[in-house]
Amino acid sequence: MLAALFVEGLGQRQVEGPASRIDLTGVMFSLAAPSGLPVSLSPHLVVLIRCPEDEAGTGTLEVEFLDGNGKQVARSVQPVNVVPGKFGRFLVKGELTYENYGTIEAHCRLTGDSPDDADQRTVPLTLLPPSP
Repeated sequence: MLAALFVEGLGQRQVEGPASRIDLTGVMFSLAAPSGLPVSLSPHLVVLIRCPEDEAGTGTLEVEFLDGNGKQVARSVQPVNVVPGKFGRFLVKGELTYENYGTIEAHCRLTGDSPDDADQRTVPLTLLPPSP
């Protein structure tokens, strides 16, 4: 797993080579609440994965969204398939309910053929009070 980020949008395009570009817009680690509490948000979490040429390219991406008390507020599990020697991008959309202002962390775990293969990243998303 190369990276995991909350984003407002993403695109992909071909360039000379042939090569690909992934365009990420609005990378964020915090955002202001649109109104009072509680509030439900569905942010986009993009996970970038590289598969070495000597691996199968299959696995499972599990994302647990935990609040500041360690309580799970959402979860996503999806199979991943990346061509060996290539990169892949995966979009995870969690329905997050914030009862209070604070941080929900996305705990991303990628597993392959054996449980010892686990690769992990943690990405915070902090909800701030609305602007006055």
